Amino acid sequence: MRPTVHDIADKAGVSLATVDRVLNDRPGVRGVTRARVEAAIAALGYVRDVAAANLAKGRVYPLVFILPEGDNPFMRGLEAEVRRAGLHSAAERTRLSVATVPAFDAAALAKAIDAAIAGDVSGIAAVAVDAPEVSDAIARAHAAGIPVVTLVSDLAGSGRDHFVGVDNIAAGRTAGSLMGRFLGGRPGPVAVLAGSMRVRDHGERLEGFLAAMSAMPQARAILPVLEGQDDPELSFSLIADCLAKVPDLAGIYSLGAGNRGLIAALSAGGRGDLCVIVHELTGETRAALESGVVDAVLNQDAGHEVRSAIRVLRAKADGLPVNAAQERIRLDIFIKDNLPADPDEEN
Repeated sequence: MRPTVHDIADKAGVSLATVDRVLNDRPGVRGVTRARVEAAIAALGYVRDVAAANLAKGRVYPLVFILPEGDNPFMRGLEAEVRRAGLHSAAERTRLSVATVPAFDAAALAKAIDAAIAGDVSGIAAVAVDAPEVSDAIARAHAAGIPVVTLVSDLAGSGRDHFVGVDNIAAGRTAGSLMGRFLGGRPGPVAVLAGSMRVRDHGERLEGFLAAMSAMPQARAILPVLEGQDDPELSFSLIADCLAKVPDLAGIYSLGAGNRGLIAALSAGGRGDLCVIVHELTGETRAALESGVVDAVLNQDAGHEVRSAIRVLRAKADGLPVNAAQERIRLDIFIKDNLPADPDEEN
């Protein structure tokens, strides 16, 4: 049987009120009495149920999600999921808010983390940019006792508390395996469209993709990475230029969110002969998959990621363990034949 506060009071020879003051680190307890209570706690092996204590106090958790702004359908989907979760936040004892910063702007992200610290939040979830100033900001959050979860793109060396997202190296390997198998013995190089190599998820996806492609029986050139900054117009220009300069292009891997520009360039160039693999199932990539412009979409569930980040931040704020199996984010592979129902058509 687990020891209780009554057991502590009996063993230490003090009142329940004194035990409560010690457990909650409140004043009004003499040093010798506090030491006697702490010794009883240690001897009994008492483990405090922090979550239950916070529930009894009616504690509310203010959590902030820091997301890139701009025309990125997946990030806007994440924002919508945060706001949807916020509709039920009172029942979950959370108060959710969203802050947006320019995409790939490390200084702006660090400033937003500092603003969250100053706002005395209970937890921060942020799409990380791989830069020293972001790591420093995360360290400041830790010093303030605020847990930080990296979302979608990790920053493993920063001391963040948890990463919520898919295994991006595995995602890149999956894209490379699909590309190699779809192309078979067809000759020609492959282009890679990224947003920015300053975010860890894009770098990891590229790493996995190159490893899988190099293991294929057919040797194939991979062109230098095109960085479209997840901007549709820039991505369109980069892909249109590539199509014009590389007439024997065999495939394109879009590992970021420049898919609107990519699809527009392919349609304008009449290039339905390429093998095209992209990330994230949106209205645009769904239509391109159905029309045959895109061959495969690798997808992660934005709703699951938001719910996972909320659970992890609450657990960290209470000092409780994280259920790793529950928080594992699955990578889905969609081709034309296994597309799920369109939620917009169902509503």
